[in-house]
Amino acid sequence: MRVVMFGYQTWGHRTLQALLDSEHDVVLVVTHPKSEHAYEKIWSDSVADLAAEHAVPVEIRNRPDDEELFVRLKEADPDIIVANNWRTWIPPRIYELPRHGTLNVHDSLLPKYAGFSPLIWALINNESEVGVTAHLMDEELDAGDIVLQQAVPVGPTDTATDLFHKTVDLIAPVTVGALDLIASGRTEFTKQDRSLASFFHKRAEEDVRIDWNWPAEDLARLVRAQSDPYPSAFTHHRGKRLEILAAVVSEARYGGTPGRIFYREGDGVVIVAGADARTGRNRGLAVTRVRTEDGRELTATEYFTSMGGYLTSRP
Repeated sequence: MRVVMFGYQTWGHRTLQALLDSEHDVVLVVTHPKSEHAYEKIWSDSVADLAAEHAVPVEIRNRPDDEELFVRLKEADPDIIVANNWRTWIPPRIYELPRHGTLNVHDSLLPKYAGFSPLIWALINNESEVGVTAHLMDEELDAGDIVLQQAVPVGPTDTATDLFHKTVDLIAPVTVGALDLIASGRTEFTKQDRSLASFFHKRAEEDVRIDWNWPAEDLARLVRAQSDPYPSAFTHHRGKRLEILAAVVSEARYGGTPGRIFYREGDGVVIVAGADARTGRNRGLAVTRVRTEDGRELTATEYFTSMGGYLTSRP
């Protein structure tokens, strides 16, 4: 089939590479300009560069709603558009243009985790598996019929970085497998159960700020979700920003006020956590590694030279 690809960052790059390696013919690529957004500078393999290496024409747009691009797409005469990590709305006159419509590839197990940063949100929310879904695009975000979907388990110590590497390897088989099903003549695919749908926004600094009223189990997953190269989860100590690089749930239960720097346990320093920490029924967050405002990385036992005082959400 003649394919036009819409995509950005490493997800788009992997999709384009899969298409170039397949029997399908990539006739045009549309991608975004480089961004300085913290999350868009991560996994930033260039779709434009890959297309240029293979002599595929490239159009660069923030939004695909101008007449010049529409004319260019009509001239390309695609059988299908394939999109992955396209960051803005694609209008109906574009996604309905090809003979087979538009296939969107999304890094979640739809209908859950539509929208942005699905791996991070899924890890924070203690999902047992994540994956990649190829679905046909319609007027509602990430809501079209599912053509193909594959899942991988979330391990007990997996970080968001681990989950990225697990799921990015699914892009090629899911994308090409879905295209092969469509090319074979199939037209009926799996309807999404919209009662199970959830939508998530882009992550920003406020989403990375530690709230010590959260249970320690949730905070430990937040720290894992904000693994390098993502911005690290952070708190404040004595008015200065302190990034929490590694932490686990404490073995013992600790009572008191959320955020209290309380006790050395093994290689970590336990911080009291949970809105009902006063009951003494909660485990704490055993912080094991931190980064200071001036960029120094230290073990928690090196940084917290004495117990007492509080970590706070704001200075």
